[in-house]
Amino acid sequence: MSEVVFLVEEAPEGGYSARALGESIFTQAETVEELRENVRDAVRCHFDEGRKPTAIRLHFVRDEVLAA
Repeated sequence: MSEVVFLVEEAPEGGYSARALGESIFTQAETVEELRENVRDAVRCHFDEGRKPTAIRLHFVRDEVLAA
């Protein structure tokens, strides 16, 4: 596996949540820097050494509502 992609969203209660596409990995954090570390740690824990991806992609998803 060359990379794993995480969808990152702002949590309604504050902070961020991230979930991997195609894998059962989920994590959350208060800041983006903390989220990056939590994602790296979750990937290390989830994959065996030989299957670990070479890259982690964080895809930030943000909804924006405008008044009409």
